[in-house]
Amino acid sequence: MILPQVDWVAMWAGYTPDRLCLRDDAGGREWTYALAETRARAMAAHLRGLGVGRGDRVGVYAQNCPEFVFLFLACVKLGAILVPLNFRLTPAETDVLLNDAEPVLLVHDAAMAPAAAELTSAPEARATVDDLAPVIDAGEADFAPDRPGELDDPVMILYTAGTTGRSKGVIVTHRMLLWNSINTALRLDITSADHSQAYAPFFHTGGWNVLLTPFLHAGASHTLMSAFEPDRVLELMAAEGTTIFWGVPTMMRMLAESPRFADTDLSTVRYVVVGGAPMPLDLIDLWHARGVFIRQGYGLTEVGPNTFSLHHDDAVRKRGSIGFPNFYIDARAVRADGTAAGVDEPGELWLRSEVVTPGYWRRPEATAEAIVDGWFRTGDVVRRDAEGFWYVVDRKKNMFISGGENVYPAEVEAVLESHPDVAEAGVVGVPDPKWGEVGQAFLVTRDGAAPDPETLTAYCRERLAGYKTPRHFAFVAELPRNAVGKIDRKALEGIVDEK
Repeated sequence: MILPQVDWVAMWAGYTPDRLCLRDDAGGREWTYALAETRARAMAAHLRGLGVGRGDRVGVYAQNCPEFVFLFLACVKLGAILVPLNFRLTPAETDVLLNDAEPVLLVHDAAMAPAAAELTSAPEARATVDDLAPVIDAGEADFAPDRPGELDDPVMILYTAGTTGRSKGVIVTHRMLLWNSINTALRLDITSADHSQAYAPFFHTGGWNVLLTPFLHAGASHTLMSAFEPDRVLELMAAEGTTIFWGVPTMMRMLAESPRFADTDLSTVRYVVVGGAPMPLDLIDLWHARGVFIRQGYGLTEVGPNTFSLHHDDAVRKRGSIGFPNFYIDARAVRADGTAAGVDEPGELWLRSEVVTPGYWRRPEATAEAIVDGWFRTGDVVRRDAEGFWYVVDRKKNMFISGGENVYPAEVEAVLESHPDVAEAGVVGVPDPKWGEVGQAFLVTRDGAAPDPETLTAYCRERLAGYKTPRHFAFVAELPRNAVGKIDRKALEGIVDEK
């Protein structure tokens, strides 16, 4: 059996060696596909020299940079597994992930050096981004893989928070990347002439798999940015002739509110892909007025992530819809009894496809719970209207989304309840004009104590990523609970609505 090629850069280096692959906005460096292949081989040889082999994990504790991309390309060649670590987490939170993944090498950048020094679970073998810069700038190597990569080889572990606060490592295989790229290309009409900017953090599946890996599969190009800067993004979109762009609604609003927005030449942009949360209609109108169409989508780390897409022709008429499943994805809305939900009837979203993860890293029980007979049970409640358009009714469990990042209340509540003055905590998401949603914490205090919000904020920020830290605090005599004693979050949301 001839296996599909998993080393896409190597293939495009032969087909279109002089075509642009990657540009570094911060450093002004760029790599054609031929040069990217040379440097990726050099990086693979360098990692092999550091003791990295097939199946080994390489942890990366850094913001976006070209070295990060070349580490991924090198892992493809070695058969190693890239483990991007969320640089917004505290060292204590990161140690939990390191204990789980057990990387043989940790790479960090200068910005994360202080936090990296506090890690207690990192491997002895470490490297800095500065150490790797010469490899991708001038490295040459006669590298040969031990054996060809196979579709079911893992290539990444991407951590996504669990509702109990314990992170789960989603295993991403070459098979997932291949079929996600096929699905994405079919729905977005991706070609090798396409170009975009990459700024979403690489610890998030969106940073890799909404556009970057599909573009690598198609022989297209990206300009890499270390962070999202609205004015600079707009400048690059005009200067580089961006053809497809993606972001979460918070980012799209920040771009629309930039002084540059009205005068930026966006004539090359076919459309913008939006995910993470529904795009408000007024924001859709702002972009449509600039001649840029909006493609609403839906996805998750464990499946795809590009699983649903709403064609831009229906962006206004079907406001709030996620459209239809992508080409090679089966979707079902399932009642609690396991039967199919009817038209406009809510049901849990189940997905089946080649893009479904084989499971969670070292979590067989969680894998067995999530994947049943090949169907991934998302935990999201959806409905499908009479025309076949799908809508998300409720988010997974009690999760809310702040600036495109998932926030799970149980994790935040555990931190708040570790404060000496807090007896109980309940957290829900509330609307925010900038971030979409932020946390609202309801607290029952001990012995009538009432710590000030600034103290609570500082306490949380020492133990949680900034986007998880609640922005609002309220004190209550008791938390509303349901018949089985769990926090009644709908009742808490009702308290917010009454204010």
